[in-house]
Amino acid sequence: MSRRNTAKKRTLFSDPIYNSKIITMLTARLLKNGKKGLAQKIIYRSLEIIEEKTKNDSMEILEKAIRNATPLVEVKARRIGGSTYQVPVEVRAYRGTSLALKWLTKFAVNRTGKNISVKLANEIIDSSRETGNTIRKKEETHRMAEANKAFAHYRY
Repeated sequence: MSRRNTAKKRTLFSDPIYNSKIITMLTARLLKNGKKGLAQKIIYRSLEIIEEKTKNDSMEILEKAIRNATPLVEVKARRIGGSTYQVPVEVRAYRGTSLALKWLTKFAVNRTGKNISVKLANEIIDSSRETGNTIRKKEETHRMAEANKAFAHYRY
């Protein structure tokens, strides 16, 4: 991290098919070895699978899944007087969305199964129904923040 300037936030371009910035963010989280085209194919295939399974608009389900998985608070380690405290901090909107997408991709990859498109589709469907590992991670984060509420006055 630079001591002089804060990094400027780059503008996100919308993806070519759904014209959505969320899919661009999801592509960046799923990306491996710079193969963006492959990551986009995986996402588009998983969105098709979602439409086949739920008979609803896949973009609405994806947005609902991200909304359900977005945390409101998280804990950050803060060192005060030789001891480290887990201080609960509110999450900004962009960071919350980013965390939700990171968790979605992480738990989709860790799911059992062969095809990543199917695993990602199932994780998105589970999150939209408020079940699955992504929602569990969000609730665990909230519980950590609740347990450390006593250190909230150390916020920075």
